Amino acid sequence: MSKLAISFAQLSCNIELEALQAEVGRLLQHNSWVAHVNTADYQGEWDVLPLRCQQQHLNAHPILQGFSINAGDNWENLPLLQHCPAIEAIFSQLHCPIKAARLMRLKAGAHITEHRDHRLSIEFGEARLHVPICTSADVSFIVNNKKIPMHAAELWYFNADQPHQVLNQSREDRINLVIDCVANDWLCQQIKADIL
Repeated sequence: MSKLAISFAQLSCNIELEALQAEVGRLLQHNSWVAHVNTADYQGEWDVLPLRCQQQHLNAHPILQGFSINAGDNWENLPLLQHCPAIEAIFSQLHCPIKAARLMRLKAGAHITEHRDHRLSIEFGEARLHVPICTSADVSFIVNNKKIPMHAAELWYFNADQPHQVLNQSREDRINLVIDCVANDWLCQQIKADIL
């Protein structure tokens, strides 16, 4: 991997925060939230609500829907998304193939310890995008020893192949929409445009 690999970049996206927060408020009542499976990578509570998964897991347990590690190109929205026009509006602005999507909640006082998701960056053909929905100034998302200046209703790429950690030092839960995409030409151009 090049030493000049991009650690993070903000992308242009029109996001209706109030509508998005209202949808998430309803989804908080859903029973498909599951604890993140990589328990060695965090302290406190961190859970996930799958929104999009591989076709073969559409009727499976939410753990398989949210954490499938099998390769595959057939990804589909879960039925929950039929009632989430604000989230679908974000998807519609991404001119690249979308793979997995989920809400990730890092509860107040929790900490995702430094780790890497190997080969998950545009240099390897994949991109992880984040949209903060519920957050605060006391949440720190650090990649390659640099803090991403994330705010609610923004769309960010970050290089998950680099060391990263998240600290929620606030009294409120942090909830992000997390989208994994194919890093096609359009997406790579959007990411690189932020640093030019």
